[in-house]
Amino acid sequence: METIFAPWRMAYLTEDKQDGCVFCKCSIRSDEYVVFEGKTCFVTMNRYPYVGGHLMIIPNRHLGQMSDLSINERIEIFSLLDTSIKVLKETMKPGGFNIGMNLGKAAGAGIEEHIHLHVIPRWEGDTNFMSVVGQVRVIPEDVEITAAKLKPLFKRDHQEV
Repeated sequence: METIFAPWRMAYLTEDKQDGCVFCKCSIRSDEYVVFEGKTCFVTMNRYPYVGGHLMIIPNRHLGQMSDLSINERIEIFSLLDTSIKVLKETMKPGGFNIGMNLGKAAGAGIEEHIHLHVIPRWEGDTNFMSVVGQVRVIPEDVEITAAKLKPLFKRDHQEV
């Protein structure tokens, strides 16, 4: 049997959960994972990713429903999605992407009170099945190292809307 080490996972399992929103700048957001700040939205690394390079695009405002997004937020989310795909293709060379939102607890939203769009790079033969059969995720690179690679490319490639 192969052993997989994911030491950051223990921090997630054992840490005290703080009050506040992990996505709100005025609350308990972890800015070290933010790779780009737009006008109405930002892009951050997922602190507990499904695979390496897992990004989230999040409106700055604390919103729980798609219908609450302004037109400028909607436009910037999709503009940042385009930039995210370009940046991830250049740095990580994925074969494809999963892109989506989990709206509501029944749909799997872990943080349903602040909507966010997941951008997940994928490779043929990646270890996504491990979550199902082994209840394990294999991340080949530290999240902070990936963030450091992506930040300069967002600054270079993102076109303001």
